[in-house]
Amino acid sequence: MNPTRREFISSMAAVSMFPLEEEKPELVLHNGNVVTVNPREPRAQAVAISRGRILAVGSGADVLHLAAAGSKKIDLGGATVLPGFIDAHSHPAMAGVMHLRMVDCDLRSIAAIQGAMKERAANTPAGDWVLGFKYDDTKTSDGRPLKIEDLDAAVPDHPVHIEHRGGHTAYCNSLAFQKAGINDKTPDPAGGKIDHDPATGKLSGRVAESARGLLDKAIPLNFTRDDHREGVKLISKMLAKTGITSATEAQGTPTDLLAYQDAHEAGELRYRAYCFINYRYIDSMIAAGVRTGLGDEWVRVGAMKLVCDGSISERTARLSTPYEGRPNDYGILVMTEEELYSYGKKAHLAGWQIGTHSNGDVGIDTTLRVYERLQKENPRRDARFRLEHCTMINDDLLARIKALGAIPTPFSTYVYYHGEKMRFYGQERLNHMFALRSFLDAGIRATQASDYPPGEFIPMMALQSEVTRTDMKGNVWGPKQKITVEEAIRVGTINGAYASYEENLKGSLEAGKVADLVVLGRDPLEEDPMTLVTIPVERTMAGGKWTYEA
Repeated sequence: MNPTRREFISSMAAVSMFPLEEEKPELVLHNGNVVTVNPREPRAQAVAISRGRILAVGSGADVLHLAAAGSKKIDLGGATVLPGFIDAHSHPAMAGVMHLRMVDCDLRSIAAIQGAMKERAANTPAGDWVLGFKYDDTKTSDGRPLKIEDLDAAVPDHPVHIEHRGGHTAYCNSLAFQKAGINDKTPDPAGGKIDHDPATGKLSGRVAESARGLLDKAIPLNFTRDDHREGVKLISKMLAKTGITSATEAQGTPTDLLAYQDAHEAGELRYRAYCFINYRYIDSMIAAGVRTGLGDEWVRVGAMKLVCDGSISERTARLSTPYEGRPNDYGILVMTEEELYSYGKKAHLAGWQIGTHSNGDVGIDTTLRVYERLQKENPRRDARFRLEHCTMINDDLLARIKALGAIPTPFSTYVYYHGEKMRFYGQERLNHMFALRSFLDAGIRATQASDYPPGEFIPMMALQSEVTRTDMKGNVWGPKQKITVEEAIRVGTINGAYASYEENLKGSLEAGKVADLVVLGRDPLEEDPMTLVTIPVERTMAGGKWTYEA
């Protein structure tokens, strides 16, 4: 028998400030293929939305029955609807400012990079810094990295600093080193490296990990409050276009937190921000009474961020065995275990979640020892320790992650987008990297994470990378870690919500949750896995409003 309207509504877990019978949907999406990520009702045809939240999910007839005269109805024509994607680790606020104010060096030759920097220098006041970002040494046709001579030739009269897209190394010209007080005799700082030409002993132009701080101190980043707000506005549009409705700001500062609030108040924020706070600011944050969870549904304070080791894309992650073809290179530990513990204890006792950048197996082992010590000394019921990246695992690390209830955020698009770097790790080691199959089989709630700018943030690329473990040239890297499309969708939605304590707010399409969703041109569950990246995003919605429409 068909239920009455009162019986239908009383059976739903809708949330309202009015009696449920009086709640009218403002919008009804119907005739869709709705993948809910709700195990109690995996598929539906329609979604009713009111005041930014989902009022009902179900069959077309039942949900349309709720519509009032003023309800807007959209016929989806059979299009597939998923929960909005959650990028659980990226750097959107700073990336937005970089796109506004720096040279995008995602170019395919050193000559092209030289040309772009020279052009920017021609429009830069004498003596001012010329800054670039997103350079990738393995994606240029030259077969070698940038050298100090390349940058001196292109821009001799301005200090030049180009950040690798991985974010852990930078390339500079002679004037930049001079401004930073670095010469051929400058010793490596703890947790960092100043590269030298092995033949001459002179500076090569590259600095890695904490050595970058010597340059950072010399660079006057004169970004205004409006610059930061505009950066968030710009990156919001970029993320919404791909179906992202939430993102974790994984290396945030108080400035970033303010930028998110400014953009939200101006109506320019198109995704929900979970803003980590870098450990350097933790004392002032604790003193001000700030901790994880403070904020609202759009801008919320996230975990305290620590950094244990180096980068996968730049080959500085700390490994227990050396990189392929580099017998003496094991990577870099950026902070000591005691430093991690000291900051971690402050945050843990003050009620903060902790997220630690830990890529290599040595870095993950070190981070887990810190977390295990914190829990033993001061147990917390639901600490949700996070392992940012958690790339290179083994059985022992897996068991310890499970025992702690820790949350890994492995790179989602790296196999597809950074395939040319995978050779530095070797086929066998890759079967233990970006280890979604191992995590899911162990019952560990791993997430989708781009780390943009280091990785591309396109969710459809993430799905293809996770499901096929194949790069854009067709090479397969670590096939034992393949997962299914359905699993990949969960990783990119509800698991991301869990990582920020928001699984009851978002991550699936069910009554009472926020109306964050994406409308796709094709169904990824019916798609050839090798063409998932080509599925178009037709619309993105956050909080009941379209943030992108093709």
